[in-house]
Amino acid sequence: MLRLHKWKLLCLALAANIALIGSLVSGDLKPYDQWNWLDIIGEGGLAFLALVWLLLILHSRPTGRVTQLLSLGLGAIFIAGFQDWLDEFIHFPDNALWDHWLESGFMPVGLILLTWGIYQWHKEQLLLAEQLRKRERLFREHRGLDFTTTLSGASYLRTQLGQSLAEQRATETSLALLFIDVDNFSHTNRHYGHQQGDHLLQCLSELMLLNIRRNDLLCRYAGDRFALVLPNTGRSMAEKIATEIANAVQHFAYKPFNHDESLFHSVSIGIALTNNDQPVADTACSLIERATIALLHQKEKRAKEQSITLPYVA
Repeated sequence: MLRLHKWKLLCLALAANIALIGSLVSGDLKPYDQWNWLDIIGEGGLAFLALVWLLLILHSRPTGRVTQLLSLGLGAIFIAGFQDWLDEFIHFPDNALWDHWLESGFMPVGLILLTWGIYQWHKEQLLLAEQLRKRERLFREHRGLDFTTTLSGASYLRTQLGQSLAEQRATETSLALLFIDVDNFSHTNRHYGHQQGDHLLQCLSELMLLNIRRNDLLCRYAGDRFALVLPNTGRSMAEKIATEIANAVQHFAYKPFNHDESLFHSVSIGIALTNNDQPVADTACSLIERATIALLHQKEKRAKEQSITLPYVA
């Protein structure tokens, strides 16, 4: 991990060398009997610990704003402590004001940057803790994760779809359910084995996750069929997302293990939309049934035309 921050370490080493050379040029070495070992150990220990903390942070964190703030703060504290430590060995003339500015200026600036970085780190840890709590709660609720794609399964889809429909009726908003089926998936299983087929499904699930919004829910419904719940989504947006997913899959080149060729796939997508004007409200089962019918119509249409068409909407 340190190699990601090599420029930070090089700049710090350069700054320390400039301070050392500048101190040797500007001042005179003190005789041995004027050395104060308590100050040497205390001030040198401060600079050394700041450097150790900096190395530990750079070794354990990727690049980013929090890492930048922490490294700048600790770097400034190290330079201030290092210059203060040099004062114990070198006597500076009264007109060498840069020495005092380096000690007195870098230390408060470093502490401010370090404090701000720790605050941002605290916020980052709170977000991570929230994600861990959500994951723990989801496991306690027995989400039934699919181990191939790490997506939720059909039972969780029905539960969440029922809750989303209740919220949609209360807020009088629209909701869309997409059924996404990988075309000719059995060909991959037959010619390359089920392990390759599982890996393909995993890759396609990650690809689809990159093409949906934060509040959308993607599940593996069964086999090579995925379900996508789109809250607060009308017909035009649902068709737009479906087309984007279809195009992303179509241009994805899957390379099987130990094979040189690339495999290209397509998907058929059926869309079911809620209708607030109908006398009987949609349920999870009725919406899934309409999405299944829409998907079957789309697959039949693709089989006849053998070309990309807009998704069928039920």
